[in-house]
Amino acid sequence: MSRPLGSKVTQDSIISGQIVTYHGDPFTLPAEQAVTAQKSAILIKNGLIAQIAPLSTLRRTAPHATVHDHGDALISPGFIDAHAHYPQTGIIASWGKRLIDWLNTYTFPEEQRFADTAYAREIANLYLDFLLSHGTTTVASFCTIHPESVDALFKAAQTRGMRIVAGKTCMDRDTAPQGLRDTAQTAYDQSKALLNKWHGKGRATYAITPRFSPTSTPEQLEALGALWAENPSCLMQTHLSEQTDEIAWVKSFYPNARDYLDTYETYGLIGKGALFGHAIHLEPREIARLQDTGSSLIHCPTSNTFIGSGLFNMAARKADGLRVGLATDTGGGSSFSMLRTMAASYEIGQLTGTALHPAQLLWLATKGSAEALHMGAQIGSIAVGMEADLTVIDLASTPEIAQRSARAQTIWESVFPTIMMGDDRAISKTYVMGIPVA
Repeated sequence: MSRPLGSKVTQDSIISGQIVTYHGDPFTLPAEQAVTAQKSAILIKNGLIAQIAPLSTLRRTAPHATVHDHGDALISPGFIDAHAHYPQTGIIASWGKRLIDWLNTYTFPEEQRFADTAYAREIANLYLDFLLSHGTTTVASFCTIHPESVDALFKAAQTRGMRIVAGKTCMDRDTAPQGLRDTAQTAYDQSKALLNKWHGKGRATYAITPRFSPTSTPEQLEALGALWAENPSCLMQTHLSEQTDEIAWVKSFYPNARDYLDTYETYGLIGKGALFGHAIHLEPREIARLQDTGSSLIHCPTSNTFIGSGLFNMAARKADGLRVGLATDTGGGSSFSMLRTMAASYEIGQLTGTALHPAQLLWLATKGSAEALHMGAQIGSIAVGMEADLTVIDLASTPEIAQRSARAQTIWESVFPTIMMGDDRAISKTYVMGIPVA
């Protein structure tokens, strides 16, 4: 790291390159009108974007500012990973299971280790450093049932100055092993204590976190719905309709529910601030209720293909007017990289009949995810007053990418090879609140 993480900005700085600017939603406007990129520079004061202008202008405006000139590199808002499981860092890319078997074989045994505070801290620090090296500056992550796991992630993010969304994962049904079960009451009490400790402190947001309906009893879902009603500024994150066999599993536990979404809706776990991971196999009633309530969907393409869940129809859900974020879903997702995640989203779009434009993909990984998390006023775009979380992308990071990019006739033709073939080598710098951190 180039300076102590989490340290305060003591001097104005200028960052220059090809600056990505958003003018609207590229799913409702022509993509190349909604998203542009052109040579310019950003003046940062106290961690916020103060001015955007040509580099020569900002040198005169702030003659004592530190200048970081990135040439022709693309300056994007920092990537925002809207759904992940940091405790699964150690089991990422484990072979050969679908969802329920994945949980029993890999996830649950690993998550039991997070009762150990030292282990939780080790993985939290490792995980966030992985994210920063891939250009991700904000993440919404599930923890485990252990309060220690929540404290570890919030503390690691605080040290790095990162925006973070996290919460204690709650499970009280015997579908989870004994070592990973709480109760309706302890889920409520411990979640309340953690949100009082962390929510709104610095850049931290608490998310009330039932893992999903098959691991929570109605009593626990009711308790967590009550907690959210008491603390509506928190977010609520869970899973919805990831696999068809999962949906059948849910019906076996909630035979009177109208559909999977109804198992949450009945207990108040729906509405603005609700983040539903996956949401692949939705019924018409579910789509209508998600629209009516302003709930967000989080698309996890590498996970959906790796675990064999199905194909999320991005074009259809955006046409429905739904908020949609993009996420790695590590470790069910097979990469920490939002570039790889964008590439997988493109591939799924092709299989569902819509080739997503590179401008749409970049918007999903930044502004789209910010809006899904209801943080669009703070992060996700480069504009005056926004927090200066930035990712600098080298559009010629490998010989293979460089030779293709050199033939490009437009900026988006230049960006697309990096989306499809890029990795951490393409991230030449990551800034958190204007501070270079990776």
